[in-house]
Amino acid sequence: MIPEQILEKQRAYFASGATLPVKSRIAALKRLRDTIRAHETEIYAALAQDLGKSEPESYACELGMAYSEISYLLRHTKKFAKPKKKHTPLAQFAAKSYTLPSPLGCALIMSPWNYPFMLSVEPLADAIAAGCCAILKPSAYSPAASDLLARLLADAFPPEYVSVVTGGRAENDRLLDLPFDKIFFTGSVAVGKEVMRRAAERLIPVTLELGGKSPCIVDETADLKLAARRIAFGKFLNCGQTCVAPDYLLVHESVRERFLEELKQQIGIQFGERPLENKNYGKIVNEKHFRRICGLIGEAEIYCGGERDETSLRIAPTVLVGVTRESACMREEIFGPVLPVLSYNDENELLAELQALPSPLAFYLFRSDRKRIRNFTTRCKFGGGCVNDTVIHLATPRLPFGGAGESGTGSYHGKAGFDCFTHEKSIVDKKTWFDLPVRYQPYTKRKAKLIRKFLK
Repeated sequence: MIPEQILEKQRAYFASGATLPVKSRIAALKRLRDTIRAHETEIYAALAQDLGKSEPESYACELGMAYSEISYLLRHTKKFAKPKKKHTPLAQFAAKSYTLPSPLGCALIMSPWNYPFMLSVEPLADAIAAGCCAILKPSAYSPAASDLLARLLADAFPPEYVSVVTGGRAENDRLLDLPFDKIFFTGSVAVGKEVMRRAAERLIPVTLELGGKSPCIVDETADLKLAARRIAFGKFLNCGQTCVAPDYLLVHESVRERFLEELKQQIGIQFGERPLENKNYGKIVNEKHFRRICGLIGEAEIYCGGERDETSLRIAPTVLVGVTRESACMREEIFGPVLPVLSYNDENELLAELQALPSPLAFYLFRSDRKRIRNFTTRCKFGGGCVNDTVIHLATPRLPFGGAGESGTGSYHGKAGFDCFTHEKSIVDKKTWFDLPVRYQPYTKRKAKLIRKFLK
């Protein structure tokens, strides 16, 4: 079916009320979970083909996180979907006030290539829990995962409920011309702007999960060995192709050399002395991105790493020094296994510098001084982050995940994900056995006095 026909059928299916019963939503979530479980081996193979991911990494960062989101929604959707009683002011006596969570309708979910399974299934699970129908548009850059998703979801759901449209830019353009009730997009800032522009033409609400240059600060009070270990993990996970990976480091000048030695050692421990021969270390998604990242390396001083293999599209974990804000690697989001290191001396100057930059998706602090931590976390604008760790803030359905400013709008995961695809209707249920006459004309001095008494 063509996208227009799919959306027409989904609108009719949604209008029938088939997605509204909570029992039906829970049954659909279980079907999604069971379908994933039945095809785990195929999913691992697709992720290995597209991104060179090992089975342990694929489970930890893709399937496991999808399972966690679905499990959380299975436990809580019934509570999320219930009407919620609200206080009724005396001026509206006698009445009952409540909010009623209602699904937005038919959603378009556009997912990226870097975590093609997890970043497709998690928002889809949220949409199902909210009672929506959905068309999923996975990335053309991860064809094995995209094709597998299309097949698995076609087996699990009728197309009038959940459908997958594969393809590239032409299919994206065609979908963005359709009157969806919600668009959920994960990807680059540039494409996110286009999605928002197209959605604005129809006043379609959007959630944009974008990116940006996420800073990571290491000060003189940090546990340097632990910081190096956790930064190496978060930065080089999925070969740096992670939207919340630390994009660059800001290390206090007094501990810079010691920290760099620790970081080099940790890279060796985690990825081996020859990372390109490590079967658990992935690859760059395609030749275009491989060449782009190599270009960023070529204009800086390599502290460690830098090895690459064009045949396998692999680049070793690389640390760059002698970098300034004007360096090529600091002018764009790196999205690869390259970590520039800058240094600083003055805390106040650093804060002012960060406040002047576009809001990143993530923000990381390695320090032990609680006052300094509070100062930066409250005064810097960013989507989310960690203190003394990296990337793990997105690994829980109990925390909303999203950007701020140029790194995105809206959030999801858990209750935030349910809310993302929901409109909360405000309803006043007025009783018929009493009718307060004060609001009706003709107005008198006594009525005016009572109105002032009620509304203040």
